[in-house]
Amino acid sequence: MTQTPLRSPIRWVPSLYFVQGLQFFVVMLIAGLMFKNMGVANDQIARWTGALGLAWAFKPLWSPFLELARSKKLIVVAMQFTGAVGLGLMAVALQLPMWFAASIAVLFLLAYASATHDIACDGLYMASLDAKQQAAYAGWQGAFFNASKFLTLGGLLVLAGYLERTVGVMNAWSVIFVLLAVLLALLASYNAWALPGTLNTEHADLTASGIWRTLREVIADFLQKPGIWMAILFIVLFRFAEGQVQTIGPLFLKEARESGGLGLSTEQIGGVYGTVGTAAFLVGSILGGYFTSWLGLKRAMPVLIVAMAVPNVTFYYLAATMPEDVFHIGLAVGIEMFGYGFGFVGMILYIMQAVAPGKFQTAHYALGSGVMQLGFIFSKTISGDIQLAMGYQDFFLWTIVCGVPALLLLLFVRIPASGEAQSPAATAQQEGAGAQAAAGR
Repeated sequence: MTQTPLRSPIRWVPSLYFVQGLQFFVVMLIAGLMFKNMGVANDQIARWTGALGLAWAFKPLWSPFLELARSKKLIVVAMQFTGAVGLGLMAVALQLPMWFAASIAVLFLLAYASATHDIACDGLYMASLDAKQQAAYAGWQGAFFNASKFLTLGGLLVLAGYLERTVGVMNAWSVIFVLLAVLLALLASYNAWALPGTLNTEHADLTASGIWRTLREVIADFLQKPGIWMAILFIVLFRFAEGQVQTIGPLFLKEARESGGLGLSTEQIGGVYGTVGTAAFLVGSILGGYFTSWLGLKRAMPVLIVAMAVPNVTFYYLAATMPEDVFHIGLAVGIEMFGYGFGFVGMILYIMQAVAPGKFQTAHYALGSGVMQLGFIFSKTISGDIQLAMGYQDFFLWTIVCGVPALLLLLFVRIPASGEAQSPAATAQQEGAGAQAAAGR
């Protein structure tokens, strides 16, 4: 039986989801820009950061086994301290002769610790709060998850840019990771005190063999859904262009002008993405949700797919015109991120409404999200090789073309008509998850 938490959720929900976002954005966003500053080629950045993202794609496969743990709080706190240690190791790895291999190894540790933390984090939230509380605090989830994006893409990049000029690139990023390690250790210590110690007493009879049998049944049932292979193809194609442009776009901003990029400094990229970019993304996500709710997913989906092409068109425009003033570039990035946030709502809702419903709805939503992440990782991994072969301008034109198949596939995929409503609590909970998934998970 679930215990009632002694502390108000406002004391622990913000810090819990801030840490969740912090670990994710460090691995999936900050690492790529850091490697670019260190002179790593785009194909290597795309390939290795893509491989790191597999942790979030495969986490549904080991998530059921975490139910065997006596307390989700223990897993959450342990993974947060593991993350703090990993961030400290990153600071050391950057000072080694084989710094790239060492840092990739540490980032793998951080990625899998973060993905495991996500599972236990969401499980703790659902186990500690009733349906009404889950709905009430869903907005706090998304807000503080994305607040960590402001910190990492805004403040930390600006600080890193300043330090790069004063102490050198390697030393600058070692300092950044030391600061992150201290911050995460402090937050982990706070959460060790603040999080509710909910025990898994209702699952005391679970065994590993029983969970394995259930997992096989869940996967088999998922693969037997009518039209599931067409749905999987649609999910992969929906993210095919996005994975490429979201990987190469920031690297294009950083690339020197003589190499075809816009030549922005680290501080300028941090200022653009950490402020107007993140704000535009959040506004786009909210308006995309209201738009889809008003029109219904089936009628809204073509518009949402077109919105997903806005980043591709925007970066093609930047590569073709090569503007020099930061205001002009910042405005373009704001438009790009608005379109990205607006359109991505469509995939979250498609998985919720067309893929997940059935006997194992929650598990199938996790599997659908895993497929979505795999599609993103596949396109992310190959993006660097394609860009080096084509150049920036032709590459961004290519990404526009990559968005067409998903639009054509709408003629063949089943999208439920409006009216198949969920309970308000479930909808609010999924909106919180959607806000996080839209960040790239």
